[in-house]
Amino acid sequence: MNDNSVLGIETQDASDTRPILVIPYVWIGDFVRGQTVVRVLRKRWPNRPVDLLVTRLCAPLVDYMPGVRAGVVFDLPRSQLALGKQRALAAELRGRNYATALVLPRTWKAALAPALAGIPERVGFFGEARFGLINAMRWGERQLPRFIDKNAVLALPDGAPRPPEWPVPQLRVPAEEAAGWRQANGLGTGPAIALGPGSVGESKRWTYYPEAARLFAERGLDVWVVGGPGEKALAQQITAAGGPRVRDLTGTDLRNGVLAMAAASVAITNDSGLMHIAAAIGTPTMGIFGPTSPYLWAPLNGLAATVLQTKSKLPCQPCQRTVCTMNDHRCMRDLPAEEVVEIAQRVLAQISVR
Repeated sequence: MNDNSVLGIETQDASDTRPILVIPYVWIGDFVRGQTVVRVLRKRWPNRPVDLLVTRLCAPLVDYMPGVRAGVVFDLPRSQLALGKQRALAAELRGRNYATALVLPRTWKAALAPALAGIPERVGFFGEARFGLINAMRWGERQLPRFIDKNAVLALPDGAPRPPEWPVPQLRVPAEEAAGWRQANGLGTGPAIALGPGSVGESKRWTYYPEAARLFAERGLDVWVVGGPGEKALAQQITAAGGPRVRDLTGTDLRNGVLAMAAASVAITNDSGLMHIAAAIGTPTMGIFGPTSPYLWAPLNGLAATVLQTKSKLPCQPCQRTVCTMNDHRCMRDLPAEEVVEIAQRVLAQISVR
């Protein structure tokens, strides 16, 4: 579908080549969703380069994001103003001659460096009383239903109506790069299931990844456990349960996770950054949801399956809590491994007949 027809806006001045900086949210899934903002900006101004401020963790994602000219890699400490670092970042931004900055987070801290850099137009929501830091103030954020609406509307002209649908995030991984990654890791060429057992918050983690890995291996499928250093202990449990067909591919480089999701036949994840990566790549992705709402947090790309606790919806769902405080995590414990594996087999069957 043509993005302009979806957005209902006309392409603006094609002669405008002034660069734009987007200050995104830096959690992995939120950063991936920020590519929708890039797509909207590129349709408004096809010749204005768009850069993203990016942490070292998320930097590999920029290499696969169409429409992004460059990532400005800079890590600011969490929960600290770090004025010296803000000034250093502002000096770098000033040297890049940005004409517009879109500040997606609604915090004072996120808006400080663009203001110190003197970027002429600084667009963002009111947030923490950011008068002066944001000089193209937007209002009404709390009336927008989803996270993507709160972000992408900033890329539209002020007052423009929200479209019925947004352009979906895209990550484009060359097939030869994914194939080379498989070869370098000795992973063969057969179908493989990528499991993403991690998430921010214990309550979003499905209970039965080890059992699912064993069932997949018994059916002759290779299984890859993907995640960061925080998932190493989980990966060891899963590989111990699944046997030699199950590989621990957790590590410190997010590029490894991107290539694993690109090379996999099917990805099965919690509500997590890896879910958004796999869906944006176009890998058939099964997202397991318990305490969070698929309407609010599932990828715009659509999922091969949105897997929920299916026997009955619990009265506490969705609680949006990072730690379960009631019902003993039933929203995840009552979803058996056999059910998830059967759904995955149906997804695989659909792929094989295409």
